[in-house]
Amino acid sequence: MASHQTSLHVEIKALAKKRNALILAHNYQPPAIQDLADLCGDSLELSRKAAETDADVIVFCGVHFMAETASILCPQKTVLLPRHDAGCLMADMITAEALKIRIESLPPMPVVTYVNSTADVKALSTICCTSANVVQVVNSLAADEVLMTPDRNLAMYAAARTGKKVHLWDGYCPTHEWLTPDDVHKARAAHPDAVFVAHPECRPDVLALADVIASTSGMLRHVARAAEKSFIVGTEMGLLYPMQKANPDKHFFPASPKMVCANMKRIRLEDVHRSLERMSGEVKVPEEIRLPALRAVRAMIDLNL
Repeated sequence: MASHQTSLHVEIKALAKKRNALILAHNYQPPAIQDLADLCGDSLELSRKAAETDADVIVFCGVHFMAETASILCPQKTVLLPRHDAGCLMADMITAEALKIRIESLPPMPVVTYVNSTADVKALSTICCTSANVVQVVNSLAADEVLMTPDRNLAMYAAARTGKKVHLWDGYCPTHEWLTPDDVHKARAAHPDAVFVAHPECRPDVLALADVIASTSGMLRHVARAAEKSFIVGTEMGLLYPMQKANPDKHFFPASPKMVCANMKRIRLEDVHRSLERMSGEVKVPEEIRLPALRAVRAMIDLNL
C-alpha cells in the first residue's frame, strides 16, 4: 500500500508539473492528500494564495464551495475538484432563492455571509466573512442590524461580541454541532492538563467551555506558540495531523471521535490523479454570479483584517 501511494504521489507530481497545476488541500483533508499538496490551509487563505501564483490549473482538495471560491478569485485559471460529490452540508442549508425571500422579509440591512457558502449565495451578499474575522467584519458595518448566513453558531458567536442585532439563518455545520458539553467534560477528565481549543462553528454551550476560540489557521498558530504541551481540539479531526506534524513535541486529542466530516474525506490520491490526467471535475462560476460574489469577497479582503 505504501509503495502504491508513493508511486501515485510521484505520478501526480509529474502530471501537475506538465499541467502547470497547483495542488491545494484544506486542513481537514486526509494525511496523504495534505502531504501531496503544494499548499495546505483554510479555504479562503488557499484561494487567495492560488490567485497570486502563475499556475494555469488549481486542483482544490476540499469541498465544492471552496473550488467555487477559487474560481471567483481566479477566473483565468482552470479549477478542478477531484470529487464532484465532495459537498458541504452547511452550504446546502441555504439557497439563493430562500435568501432572496428572507432579505425581502426584513428591513434593509447588510447581509454578512460566511465563506462556507455557495457562489450564488455570496452573490446576494453585502460582504463575506471567515471564522477568524467575523467579529471585525460585523463591526466594520455602519448598520445596527445585519443578517448573517448560513451558520447560526458563527452568527451567535459574533452577536455576543458585537453591539449589533444579528438576524440568524438556521444553518450549521453538523460536524461541529455534534460536539456537546458532555463530550468536552469527558475529554477534560481524560486529559486534565490539556488546553481546550474550539472552532466558532461549535455550539454556544461548547464555546463557553473553551480556553481558546479560533479558526483552523488560528488554532495552528496558537498551538505552535503556546507554552502548554497538551491540547484538546474542538474541530474536525483532520486538523490534528498538521498540528502534530508541525509540533512533534506536543500532544493533541480530539474533543470527540464524532468530529469527522465525510465530505472532507472523500478525495483520494487516485481521484487527484484522474482529475489531472483527464482535466476532469472543472468548477467554473458563471460571470453573472462571479462578479457580484467577487464584490462581497473583495469587500472583506479590502478591510485588511
